[in-house]
Amino acid sequence: MKNVEAILAAAGFAFADVVQVQIFLEDMDDYGAVNGIYRTFFPENPPARAAVEVAGLPLDARVEILVVAVRSAR
Repeated sequence: MKNVEAILAAAGFAFADVVQVQIFLEDMDDYGAVNGIYRTFFPENPPARAAVEVAGLPLDARVEILVVAVRSAR
């Protein structure tokens, strides 16, 4: 999530601009831990989310996160 935060910031966005999240897990047993961390970054009004188990991820990662952010009127 820190990497996601840095990418968002580099593009001029923040977590408040995120409208959709897709989480890819190598092992669904990690869902609880990932969900706990996720909640710290989206404590209120979290965006739409999907989590799926996949057979493998690049570089032997255990989790990959894709976010969609939109520019909101601030």
